[in-house]
Amino acid sequence: MSKPFNGFEQVSMKVETAQKMVGSATISMDPEFLEHAATAVSEARAQLESIKQQATELDTSFLQEQEAKLTSVEHQLREANH
Repeated sequence: MSKPFNGFEQVSMKVETAQKMVGSATISMDPEFLEHAATAVSEARAQLESIKQQATELDTSFLQEQEAKLTSVEHQLREANH
């Protein structure tokens, strides 16, 4: 029986999913794909902000890494939409 993912694993998975979706959407430039990618980015951002409330000093480097990845895909998505 597998254990449920913890909040940090969920953040990592959502950020990774957002990266993949934005990458695919920006290659195709399909409006529907871009919309789905924006949703994935929003969900990843919400999960990241939520987990920041539970984080300790030991989690800082992980959170900074996820923040950098997410900021990068947000920028990539904004550029694709302009």
